[in-house]
Amino acid sequence: MVLASIALRNLVQARRRTLLLSTAIGLVTAMLVLLLSISAGISDNLVQSATTLSSGHVVVGGFYKPSPTLGAPLVTDASKVRAIVEAKTPGLDHVVARGRGWGKIVGPGGSVQASFSGVTLSDEPGFADTLQLAARSAYKDGGGPEVVGDANRIGDPNALILFASHARRLEVDVGDLVTIVTEQSDGRTNTLDVTVVAIARDMGMLSSWSAIIDEPSLKKLYSLKGDTTGALWVYLKDIDESENAMTALRTSLAQEGFALMDYQPVPFWMKFEVVGGEDWTGQKLDLTTWSDEVSFLMYTVAAFDIVTVFISSILLIIIAIGISNTMFNTVRERTREIGTMRAIGLHRRQVLWLFMLEAIFLGLFATTSGATLGALLATGFDAAAIPVPIEAMQAFLLSDTIPFSVRPLALFGSVAFLTTCTALAALWPSYRAAQLKPIVALGYTA
Repeated sequence: MVLASIALRNLVQARRRTLLLSTAIGLVTAMLVLLLSISAGISDNLVQSATTLSSGHVVVGGFYKPSPTLGAPLVTDASKVRAIVEAKTPGLDHVVARGRGWGKIVGPGGSVQASFSGVTLSDEPGFADTLQLAARSAYKDGGGPEVVGDANRIGDPNALILFASHARRLEVDVGDLVTIVTEQSDGRTNTLDVTVVAIARDMGMLSSWSAIIDEPSLKKLYSLKGDTTGALWVYLKDIDESENAMTALRTSLAQEGFALMDYQPVPFWMKFEVVGGEDWTGQKLDLTTWSDEVSFLMYTVAAFDIVTVFISSILLIIIAIGISNTMFNTVRERTREIGTMRAIGLHRRQVLWLFMLEAIFLGLFATTSGATLGALLATGFDAAAIPVPIEAMQAFLLSDTIPFSVRPLALFGSVAFLTTCTALAALWPSYRAAQLKPIVALGYTA
């Protein structure tokens, strides 16, 4: 306690030096917290967009092959499969059926290719709450901030929800008619006129090729029977249990006599070539997790994490050099003081701890202040919804705004990590101070 009191007094007496170092360390901490918040925001957006547009926490999909050379991503006898899933999934929250399709959307401004997700609103009444509708200015030149459309109308016959990037290219607004053109597995082409009932905000790369349609219309396009669907999306109470739930379901479905495809941790659309080259007919189920279905997007989070580590490392090296130089200067300025403390009985270990405590208190104060500032800035920026005008950046960030998500663990981790780095940077100067002999230190002249 005595050493801690002396260390705090020394920091107060050298207030200019303390303020300068605290500001530098605090700014580095705030920048690290901001970068980690963006990384967490990208990760959250990835989970949200994946589990809204591409998959549940676990996907029970598969392929149906009427002949060895023809196959479609379908689950036949879906009600029986769903009953087993609902009875055998550990930690189950709910199950929904989603149609799958691919085709062309034709509008006044041209056409776009899109992957269709078929929604049955009565099966997932909370679906509309998962989408954020876009302001008209996001997809219409001269549009204002008003939001039109109603995602709940996806339950209407021949209803379609577009994302802003598609609506801009097609030059359509809510209430307009567009035509969907699809090709069935036997090569025949089918068309359907649908009404745009809502336009949602872009959700990055996934939304750049996605559209949402009512499932009865999707079945009509592909001439599917009532008990056939694209896939069953399984939502769990804890998304982290996806791997365990998938493993349990594979065992249960195999015991019930269903044929299963070999597990491949890739999206279903990457398996067409493999399935087409296999000599079997009928139904085979395919189980994956949400991370498997968006594995091609995981690089975005990994890439930003690498950027965060790179920038943080450079800043840390600069700060460490500054702290070491400052501590060496401090030791030189206080050489006679160190000699006096040694002369009155302080051991080398106590002198070492005195300088280390100064660095630890300095680091703890600076990093705590910086982390608080970073968290406040991240929260404010997230509330401000800073727009990203470049589509390539929207695809990378998985959002049309810069995402920020403050996680308490990241805050505490930043404080602990940077405080430790500050202490380590001061270790060698503190050791040098502890090694000074009292007689030499007392006779030192600057």
